[in-house]
Amino acid sequence: MMIEMECLIKGRVTGVMFRDFVSRRARRLGLFGTVENVARGQVRVVAQGERTQLEQLVSCLKRGSILSRVDSVEVVERPIETPRFTDFHILH
Repeated sequence: MMIEMECLIKGRVTGVMFRDFVSRRARRLGLFGTVENVARGQVRVVAQGERTQLEQLVSCLKRGSILSRVDSVEVVERPIETPRFTDFHILH
């Protein structure tokens, strides 16, 4: 069953190549969705795929990249009937 996870990452996650880090990991895991900077120096990830791969992505988000510092990751999960993404993109 395919699900969608929306994550809000807080910490030092902007200006440190965090979106690129997330995009590469998500693609490697075969996930679809988006990553973008949002207000107050936070990053929002919306990813769709199988639970196992999504859980692996969330683990990566919690660790962060070499230059980042992750203070928290809020995760909202929801089932989906029809995928709305065909790739994983960085939104600017």
